[in-house]
This record gives sequence, C-alpha cells and structure tokens, in this order.
Amino acid sequence: MQSRFRSDRRLTVRMGVTLFLLGLLYVGFVAALITLLKSWVLVVVIVALLFGAQYWFSDRIALFAMHGKVVERDEYPELHGVVDRLAAMADMPKPLVAVSAMEMPNAFATGRNADNAVVCVTTGLLRRLEPAELEGVLAHELSHVAHKDVAVITVASFLGVIAGLIVRFAFYSQLFGGGRRDQNTLVVFAAIMGVSAAVYTISFLLIRALSRYRELAADRAAAVLTGRPSALASALTKVSGDIARIPTKDLRTAQAFNAFYFTPAFGSDPGLGKIFATHPSLEQRLDQLGRISAELDEAAAPGKA
Repeated sequence: MQSRFRSDRRLTVRMGVTLFLLGLLYVGFVAALITLLKSWVLVVVIVALLFGAQYWFSDRIALFAMHGKVVERDEYPELHGVVDRLAAMADMPKPLVAVSAMEMPNAFATGRNADNAVVCVTTGLLRRLEPAELEGVLAHELSHVAHKDVAVITVASFLGVIAGLIVRFAFYSQLFGGGRRDQNTLVVFAAIMGVSAAVYTISFLLIRALSRYRELAADRAAAVLTGRPSALASALTKVSGDIARIPTKDLRTAQAFNAFYFTPAFGSDPGLGKIFATHPSLEQRLDQLGRISAELDEAAAPGKA
C-alpha cells in the first residue's frame, strides 16, 4: 500500500545502495566463516536462524528492551486519537500503540512492515510535549514505517550484530587464555575475530550514514504531512534539551537503541560520538525544518504561481 507520505526517491536510493553494499559484505563474511570453520551447513543454519529471529521478532525485542507495553484506547485515549488521525491522513494502517514507563522523553517505531508496526512513546515524552508537538513526533515515527526504513535498518544492522557477537564471544569466552590449545585452533579463531571486527566496522559506518539521512527524511515527511514544521522543531528542541540534562549513567542502556529513537540518548556532550552519530545534529534538523516552513509559507501566500 502506498501512503500519502511524500515519496522520497533519494532515501529509497540510499537504502538500496546501502543494502547492496551490505549484501556484498554479508556474502563475503559468510564465505569467510565457511572457509575458516569448514562447515557451510553449520554457518548457514546459524546465520539463518539468527536473521529470522531478528527480522520476525524485532518489534518484541525492542519493546521488551525498552520496557514498552502495548496500550489500549481506554488507557491512553488522546495518544490513540493522534495516531488515528495521522494514520488516516497518511492513508496507512494504524500501528499498535505502546508506552514505555521511562522518564527519558523519546519515541521510536519498530516492526518489519506497516501491517506489523508498533509506535512507542515514553511517559516522559507525553508529560513534556504539547499536542501539536506530540503530533509532529508521531508523524516522524509513522514516516519511518511508511518508508519501510525500520525494516531496512533492522535487516542492515543484522550483519553488524552477528559480527559484534562473535567478537564479544571471542573475548569473553577466554579462547586465547588458559589451558592447552591447539595452534591451528588459535589461528582459526584469530582469523574469525579479525574478519568479524572488520565486518562490524564497515557495516557500522554504512548504517550510521544511512541512519542520519533517514532521520532528515522522516523530519521532512512529518513536517509536510502535518503542515506544521514549527511544532516538530519545538518538540526537537524541547526533547533534546531535556535529554541533555539527564545524567549520562542513566542513558547508557538507552544508547544501544539510538538508531531507532526520535532523537539520540546523548548526555550534554557526546564528544567524538558525533562523528559516528545515528542522527544529524540538532542544528541540521532545525535548519531543514526552517527551510520547509519558509517553503510552505511561500506556497500558501496569495498571488503565487
């Protein structure tokens, strides 16, 4: 189904290119593991099972990790009302609505497609935002669902997750310490660690580049759908400012899910983290919304062609 969210060909092209490059990396990674482990059946079965689990259960995993709970209309009538209205405006299926009992103000969307999507907001966000601001944030999240970039990020991040797990396993299982080890076994595990680390690094950079662009695309789509870019800009400013005041130690768990959030869970100074950020800077997002506001005002002005 085609929603009324403005089509974004540049986003589609970027997602396609990223998935193509990650696909090549994926093939090379699996081939390297088969060569090193000398069992293609074992590698393919393990990878297929893990991929299936991440793709089919990503929504449940995300909700569980972020303490989200699907809520009914009688529990949060205003929230459901906003989602109802936006889904009708966008001509798309209404996603499930969830609430996470977290003080950190944020929101995210998850699910493999529009028919199996969940939009979740934190109680901290509901307490802080005005109705128009909340509408802008939810339109941003619905745009992610409509453009299928939630599923794309889930699929794209799979390779990096597997590679990262392999590296962690090699470290924490003490494969290189204690007891007598066969020399060939050590060489194989060292090679697997090296390949996994390289794959993780490359996929990490590709996904971060795509993630930054998709956030700008979602801001743009939400602003055009609601016709109120200033409300989304106000929400961004308010949420980013409040998150910056939350102690960094309280944000560490949430930071693992930054790629899915409306705005990243950084403390007051992310430092070098900006280089590998999942989101564009607040200044970039506000500048874009300012330009969209000017364009909408110009289009609405009388006497314009």
